[in-house]
Amino acid sequence: MIGKTVTVTVDRPLGSAHPDFPEMIYSVNYGYIKGIIAPDGEEQDAYILGVSQPVKQFSGRIIAIVRRADDVEEKWVVCPLDQTFTKQEIADLIRFQEQYFQSKIMMEVKLCVSDYLQELSELRRVPR
Repeated sequence: MIGKTVTVTVDRPLGSAHPDFPEMIYSVNYGYIKGIIAPDGEEQDAYILGVSQPVKQFSGRIIAIVRRADDVEEKWVVCPLDQTFTKQEIADLIRFQEQYFQSKIMMEVKLCVSDYLQELSELRRVPR
């Protein structure tokens, strides 16, 4: 899933209040991916990072999955194609909601075999 481009329909734009908890204000755009059913039986939820104004719809790349140990739901983290965020940056940006859950941010680690072999070769040349 990580790396895939998706379109998010925003039902809780940046600056809006949570429908059940009005004291919680969304510091990022938040919505769902039409046609993708999540483990809770609803359409897949997604946080949108890297967009500084409220939007109704957004197409971007999935860069992480937020898994909750104490909830059946998981959230996808989507951002513009030309941007990326660290785990810590993601955690900081979604803390407004994830602080109420035991969540873990999953990100794909890409390791190219040729890069690995190059690093291994360089390590063998270093005197010990």
